[in-house]
Amino acid sequence: MPQERGQMSGSNPESEEVRLLARIAAGDRLAFETLYRTYFSRLSRFVGRMARNAALIEEVVNDTMLVVWQKAATFDGSCKVSTWIFAIAYRKTLKGLKASDDPVESDASLYEDDSGNQPEQTMNRQQLQQTVGEALDQLPAAQRAVMVLTYYHDMAYSDIAEVVDCPLNTVKTRMFHARHRLKDLLWNERESSR
Repeated sequence: MPQERGQMSGSNPESEEVRLLARIAAGDRLAFETLYRTYFSRLSRFVGRMARNAALIEEVVNDTMLVVWQKAATFDGSCKVSTWIFAIAYRKTLKGLKASDDPVESDASLYEDDSGNQPEQTMNRQQLQQTVGEALDQLPAAQRAVMVLTYYHDMAYSDIAEVVDCPLNTVKTRMFHARHRLKDLLWNERESSR
């Protein structure tokens, strides 16, 4: 699997991230820059799928990483570094969504890779992404978060439970309802486009 741009090399990225956090806690700006580059695109995609507001996406990602800088010493290793960071981003996103008045559609081109596709394939994929994105937007934030973390960030339910700060069974219930709601929304969209 190709590495994401800015991702750290090595045999165990988790232990490298723990070492980076320790260095960040000691005030190492280079370690922070490395972690920031590693997480910037992942957090942007996550927040973008939750918020769909370009200004809010940037604000939440920066606020999240500021908390990482300020609170690195509080990381206790009880979860993965990624779970800790995504939990911060999730809470910042929910706070930002509550405060925002008029959402602005995000620039989807920031999160897509169209290399090697024919124009028709690219258009079909973009239409599908837009349809799924619009359906996801109609889900409650808690259900949307579970869907995004599962399908776009490949997180296990146990990690998602830590990110959204709820019991594992609640995550499973949210996923169950989200899948059914998404299926209904996509079915209705398909039927109305015929």
